[in-house]
Amino acid sequence: MARFDGRVAIVTGGASGIGRATVLKLAREGCAVVVADVQDELGQQVAAEVAASGGTATYAHLDVADETGWTDVVAQTLAEHGRLDILVNNAGIGDDEPIEVTSTQTWDRVVAITQTSVFLAMRSAAEALKASGHGSVINVSSMFGIVGGFGTGPAYHSAKGAVRLLSKSAALGWATEGVRVNSVHPGFIETPILGETDREMLAGATPMGRLGTPDEVAALIVFLAGDEAGFITGAEFVVDGGYTAR
Repeated sequence: MARFDGRVAIVTGGASGIGRATVLKLAREGCAVVVADVQDELGQQVAAEVAASGGTATYAHLDVADETGWTDVVAQTLAEHGRLDILVNNAGIGDDEPIEVTSTQTWDRVVAITQTSVFLAMRSAAEALKASGHGSVINVSSMFGIVGGFGTGPAYHSAKGAVRLLSKSAALGWATEGVRVNSVHPGFIETPILGETDREMLAGATPMGRLGTPDEVAALIVFLAGDEAGFITGAEFVVDGGYTAR
């Protein structure tokens, strides 16, 4: 019996990068996964890839900053699968400008998609997660939710820092409710969010001298989702090649 047989997960940003790797790992372990994203074609491809390998996955279009969208996706998940056990809040966007030139529009958009979305997700899924008996929330923050990085990207740093503490607050609130909440803090990972950033520069800034892979982050997420992590809540885990150890 696979460790996630009979369990159901929602993974946001599931169409690519860390989200896609997480979907595939959970599905291989028997989990039914709802792939939530705004990238419809890529998301449908991920769901089809899972199905072709004998797993169970469906795609749901979701703007993670939309309150009604979250209500609908949770309702759809319960209608199709009857339960929700795992919530992976992975979707997010960044910014890279100095604070003095960052527009209010940029700030609002990054915070809405990267921070407010996590609040909306946990609030919408709370009842279903508590009913699970195996509830686990993994919020993907960033090492830049812990350290100041390059001194740019104020909205991203603020949003990811907020996700870190929101995770701890929810973990304490739900500690006796059967729902664990933890945050994962990736470093420089080879994903689309890096855009045109100089990969050689990022690798040079990392003590291990390379970028991380989506699979390396997904492996930690999947561990935290399962019963092996049953006494872990309110914790933060960096996957950063040693960057924050300096």
